[in-house]
Amino acid sequence: MDTTFNFSLALPEILLLVLASCVLIFDAFSTHKQRHSTFVLSLLTLAVVAASVAWQWSKGVNGVSFGGLFVVDEMAHFLKLLSCAAVAATLIYGREYAEQRDMMERGGELYTLTLMALLGQMIMISANSMLTAYLGVELMSFALYALVALRREHRQSIEAALKYFVLGALASGILLYGMSMIFGATGHLEFPRIAEVIANGQAERLALVFGVVFVVAGLAFKLTAAPFHMWTPDVYQGAPTTVTLIIGAAPKLAAFAVTMRFLVEALHGIAVDWQPMLLIMAVLSLALGNLTAIMQKNLKRMLAYSTISHMGFIFLGLLAGVFDGETHSQAYGASLFYVVIYVLTTLSTFGLILILSRRGFECENISDLKGLNRRNPGLALVWLLSMFSLAGIPPLAGFAAKLSVLQAVVGAGYIWLAVFAVIMSLIGAFYYLRVVKVVYFDEPEGEEHPVATGLLTKLVMLVNGVLIIGLGLLPGGLMDTCIRVIQSSLQF
Repeated sequence: MDTTFNFSLALPEILLLVLASCVLIFDAFSTHKQRHSTFVLSLLTLAVVAASVAWQWSKGVNGVSFGGLFVVDEMAHFLKLLSCAAVAATLIYGREYAEQRDMMERGGELYTLTLMALLGQMIMISANSMLTAYLGVELMSFALYALVALRREHRQSIEAALKYFVLGALASGILLYGMSMIFGATGHLEFPRIAEVIANGQAERLALVFGVVFVVAGLAFKLTAAPFHMWTPDVYQGAPTTVTLIIGAAPKLAAFAVTMRFLVEALHGIAVDWQPMLLIMAVLSLALGNLTAIMQKNLKRMLAYSTISHMGFIFLGLLAGVFDGETHSQAYGASLFYVVIYVLTTLSTFGLILILSRRGFECENISDLKGLNRRNPGLALVWLLSMFSLAGIPPLAGFAAKLSVLQAVVGAGYIWLAVFAVIMSLIGAFYYLRVVKVVYFDEPEGEEHPVATGLLTKLVMLVNGVLIIGLGLLPGGLMDTCIRVIQSSLQF
């Protein structure tokens, strides 16, 4: 076991904790009129943390520290940078929405809790042990529970927070129970040590398999995969839209990282046991997500079920990573690529909902988008790009992501599964195209209100839209990066 304590490896996390505490202290002594300064300080914190991650990556700073609990590698650098960017975009999109709904009246908890949730995500990404992974999951989860309940006078938000907390606590218990069984079966907490014991045939097989079942269930909850999706539609709808975006974007990157380190690195030796579980969850997620989303009239609920269906594609990539007794990093790279594109598109869709919501009005129903092309053709175009990308229509980024996963699935011999995924995607295209039809062809209801957005929000939305197009036309660079970070980081 590595007993060194190299604090420089955890520099981004240390900076984030210190600076988030400074933001909290500043906010405690600031007036309501100074809340904008809290927002600026939060963005500066994210910039400093991202710069420290980029510096580590450029200098090739990698290694294991804190007694084997914490690992820094290329996948950690890559996902931490993306997490910082996703959280920054979320705060920019959501600032006006939060201020208009008096979410900042009592203080800037929105910003400090979001930064603490990011800290949990970064710990999850660098987890090299079941102990670290669980601490990261809980730190992120508790911050998210509080964020959902931030509008304490809003009945829907409180109801959503209670559901999220109760089901989240149950999932955490399931995850912890599975970890305890794996520890009992192998005698180790660190992922590489667990992999060694399994490879040597020294693990207690029955306890190990039972532990894997519970761990996969707990991870599926964090990734909002069926049949562990029950909380998703209610929480997405009930939470303030800013918080919905905080839950729906960056945490998926951290959950994916923990899943990779658990299943692919630690439990790679018993892939034959966890692959059938991923297969079942992928099929259920694709079917339930797409078929249920068709019936939704609420935008946030529709996007919640859409999220469930997209998690099915991510599981397809993970499922295809091992076949014929060999590991194929291209499949894992395709799955990582899909997660990145999903987060990018989620930022644009919920960002648009936040922009279109104004004081006294929630843009929640699909009918609220009627006539948007008349009022703001630019935002209507981004809606079109986002919906087409989620539907997997070329030449947008979502098409490249779906194609890469389907190629991996076909290469693994699951041709029937690829056909099923394509059929479900065709069904899903219906509700995405319905949104585009409403935006461009339906007559507006009632009085038309102009859409006012700040310059910074417009700039971020422009970059968001350009990336959706650019990564669809030229996906090779990002795809190669995803495969490279997987190959260099994980020990198969």
